[in-house]
Amino acid sequence: MEKSHENVEAFGWAARDTSGVLSPFNFSRRVTGEKDVQFKVMYCGICHSDLHQLKNEWSNSIYPMVPGHEVVGVVTEVGSKVEKFKIGDKVGVGCLVGSCRKCENCDNDLENYCRDQIMTYNGVYTDGIPTYGGYSDIMVTNEHYVVHWPENLPMEAAPLLCAGITTYSPLRYYGLDKPGMHIGVVGLGGLGHMAVKFAKAFGTKVTVISTSVSKIDEAIDRLGADSFLVSRDPDQMQGAAGSLDGIIDTVSAIHPLLPLINLLKTHGKLVMVGAPEKPLELPVFPLLLGRKLVAGSAIGGMKETQEMVDFAAKHNITPDVEVVPTDYVNTALERLLKSDVKYRFVLDIGNTLNKN
Repeated sequence: MEKSHENVEAFGWAARDTSGVLSPFNFSRRVTGEKDVQFKVMYCGICHSDLHQLKNEWSNSIYPMVPGHEVVGVVTEVGSKVEKFKIGDKVGVGCLVGSCRKCENCDNDLENYCRDQIMTYNGVYTDGIPTYGGYSDIMVTNEHYVVHWPENLPMEAAPLLCAGITTYSPLRYYGLDKPGMHIGVVGLGGLGHMAVKFAKAFGTKVTVISTSVSKIDEAIDRLGADSFLVSRDPDQMQGAAGSLDGIIDTVSAIHPLLPLINLLKTHGKLVMVGAPEKPLELPVFPLLLGRKLVAGSAIGGMKETQEMVDFAAKHNITPDVEVVPTDYVNTALERLLKSDVKYRFVLDIGNTLNKN
C-alpha cells in the first residue's frame, strides 16, 4: 500500500505554558515510516516527572507539551520493514522513542544512557520536530522503542514502563535481587511501591523506610513488606544499623543520606532513583569504613524493559493505580502534587479521550 506523505491527525491534551494547565490540543503525528509502529493509545500513566516538566521546573520544557511516557495501546498500522509487531498487537512505549544506535551504550542495550536519546515527550527528533507523549489518541514510534505487552498483563498497568523499570533495573544491575537478601526501600509512592513488589518477587526481605508512621499498614499489609522503619525515629534507625544489603532510595525531596548509609552492611549499596533538585550532602567517612557504595540508576534499556514487563506478567506484578477519565487530568495532577494517590494515576485514554 502506497503511503501518503501527509501527516496523521492526532488529538490530545497539552500544556501551553509554565502554568502546567492542560487543555485539548489538535496536532500531527508523522506518517508511519517503514520501521514505525502506529498504535491507538488505550492507557497512559501520570508520572511525577510530568509535573516537573509541565511547569518547567527542570528548565528544559518545550511548549505546547503533550506529556505521557507510560503508554499502552493496540497496533493499528505497521511500516513495511517492521519485523516484531503486527496489527492488533498490544504494545507499550516508555520514556524513550529514539537514540543514536551507534554508541557504546546503544551497542550494549543501554539506550537509556545514550547521549543522543530522544525522550517520548518534551524531546526533539533529529529533524527538529518536537515529540508528543501519551496523553493523546495515537502514537507513531520506531519499533525498536516499542515493547510487546503480555496478554495476561492488564493494560492499565502502564506505569510499569517508567516506575516499574526505574526500580527493576537497579535491583538487577546492582545484584540486589538474590533470595534472602535484605533490601530497604525509601519512600512509598509510585516508585517505592514498585520497588517493594519487585524486591519481594526476587525473594528478598524488604524493609520500607519512611518519614510517615501512618504508612506502616499499607507497607506491610497492602504491599507485603516485611518491616517498617520510621526514618525520623533515631532509636529505630540505630536498632537497624548495619542490617541492609542494599537500599533503593526513591525520594525526590532533599533528605539526609547519613542515616541511610548507616543502615547498610559492609559492601552495602545505596542506589538513588529519585531526583532531588539540589545537591545532597554526602558524608564520606561512613563509605570508607564499610566499603559502601552510593550509586544512581535511570529507567532501563529496551531489552531490559521487555524483560521487566515479561517478569511482571509472569509474577503477576502490577502497580496500584487509580484509573481516571482524560478530562480529569488537571485534577489528577493537583492531587499528585499533594501525594493524594495510591500510587499512580492512569488516564483511560481509549474510552474517555473525546474531541468534542
